[in-house]
Amino acid sequence: MSPPATVPGTEGYADQAASLVGPYEALAFEEVHREELHLLPDSAARILDVGAGTGHDAAWLAARGHEVLAVELVAAFRAAAARLHPSPAIEWLEDALPDLERVHARGQAFDAILLTAVWMHLDEPQRRAGMGRLAALLAPAGVLVMSLRHGPVPAGRRMFEVSGEETIALARTRGLEPVLHARTASVQAANRAAGVTWTKLAFRRRDA
Repeated sequence: MSPPATVPGTEGYADQAASLVGPYEALAFEEVHREELHLLPDSAARILDVGAGTGHDAAWLAARGHEVLAVELVAAFRAAAARLHPSPAIEWLEDALPDLERVHARGQAFDAILLTAVWMHLDEPQRRAGMGRLAALLAPAGVLVMSLRHGPVPAGRRMFEVSGEETIALARTRGLEPVLHARTASVQAANRAAGVTWTKLAFRRRDA
């Protein structure tokens, strides 16, 4: 089973990877994830990080005793992660939404699933398919956490304006109920100046 060489929504990242690693690594996990931090597992858990980038978040989670499956399609980010964050608690996998075929084939369920700055790269059909796949991968008491970017689209990227309300409605069709819905400013000064804001969302299974 081979993932596609490119997935719509990943455009621009491979070409810009060298310039993105530093800014990504400079962000503090506790600041980026302030609103949803209290929802993440306290004890050792199995966590899926989709669009894991340079591994900054995966490394933070692994250092706190979690087992992390880090999914990233961009080879340059995976290479940077291997150099910057070697950890036996992190397994890297080349895969992508909306299908996450390689993840699904493992038959595992996850106590937490993170999508940081990923969802708005998917178009509407991809979001419909992706939400079903994410719901199927979530353990009964697990939490799905995601962030949506709003504002000017960087050159060479593909992004859609996706609202929290739309995402909540879609999640509910897959048996997921919201436990967090917050709008925040960007933690990066340049993005704040450009008018970038974020929606933070978290969901749990209705039957949990």
